[in-house]
Amino acid sequence: MGDAFIRHIELLGYEKRFFPSQHYVYMFLVKWNDLSEKVVYRRFTEIYEFHKALKEMFPIESGDINIENRIIPHLPAPKWFDGQRSTENRQGTLAEYCYTLVNLPHKISRCLHVINFFKVRHDDMNPVTDSQIKKPEVFLLPKDSKKNLTDITGPIVLQTYRAIADYEKSSTSEMPLKAGDMVDVVEKSENGWWFCQLKNKRGWVPAAYLEPMDGPDESEEQEPNYAGEAYVVQKSYTAVEEDEVTLKEGDTIEVIHKLLDGWWVIRKDETTGYYPAMYLQKAGEVNTSVKSELRNRSAPPRRSTIRNVKSIHKQGRKQISQETYRRNSKKYIQNQRNMRGKSQNKANVIIEKNEPEDNKPRAQPAIPPRPSKDLILNRCTESTRRKIL
Repeated sequence: MGDAFIRHIELLGYEKRFFPSQHYVYMFLVKWNDLSEKVVYRRFTEIYEFHKALKEMFPIESGDINIENRIIPHLPAPKWFDGQRSTENRQGTLAEYCYTLVNLPHKISRCLHVINFFKVRHDDMNPVTDSQIKKPEVFLLPKDSKKNLTDITGPIVLQTYRAIADYEKSSTSEMPLKAGDMVDVVEKSENGWWFCQLKNKRGWVPAAYLEPMDGPDESEEQEPNYAGEAYVVQKSYTAVEEDEVTLKEGDTIEVIHKLLDGWWVIRKDETTGYYPAMYLQKAGEVNTSVKSELRNRSAPPRRSTIRNVKSIHKQGRKQISQETYRRNSKKYIQNQRNMRGKSQNKANVIIEKNEPEDNKPRAQPAIPPRPSKDLILNRCTESTRRKIL
């Protein structure tokens, strides 16, 4: 398969830790060429030492010989005392640094120094903790932070979910679960895979295996949108269940309900059904790497296929039937057609009322009857009467 290299590095935020003493670590999501995704934690002092060593390895590209040749990004030195404010304010610079680093020429971005620094360490998977000291506080970086860095939130109280059944992981980036496990959700991806942490373990978990603590239903789940959003199928899928839809790569469909488990309700003509969200891409968006990545991934399991479910809630989760989706979708489409028809008729009436006078045919003047001789003699002048007589 060739040597490993990093495709992308995303700064997720930072953690405030209290063991062995208070300090801060940045959280990075590292995406590798084998499509695995790992979360690693690094102090800024470590990152700066890595940066200095990289500059020494590539003196030309770091601008040490000629400043005009510099392509390795700048990184400010750590402060004498790094507190929370400096840790937070540095995130924009650090996110830009990682983006530029990965896009440098391969001799730099794929060198062993970069690869080894971002490899998963033992303490990334099992951070040193003390049960007597409070848990780390997590500060997540908003997805639109490049637009407004002042929107950084925190501390984040991670949502706690409960596993409803045992789950065996199928890849190294996933995390196994046992029924009853309480996990903290770090990231909810709309493709149905959530990044969670359980004690000292972290990894991706199918959302269908998790339930909220305060009730069976998801408060964050959107309502159906029967107007639909246009999406393009990036990977073919053959329906396994009766309420799923079979589609081919390149098909254009409409998404009418986005569900958190990663199985969206879509509409193709007048047919509705479930389809994996991770195989769809919004119409008009350009992402050349999506197709090759998705062919190596599997869709998350659906809740209806999970066996031995053990929920703490007496009531089941509310679910809309496909018959209801089809009926409401058909009604919406019919209403839109009726509205368009009425609008067209109204427009025609307005056009007729506003038609210019020049375009309308003018009425022909009536020809008056010829007057009698006596009437002419009675009304004409004396001069005309003499000529007639």
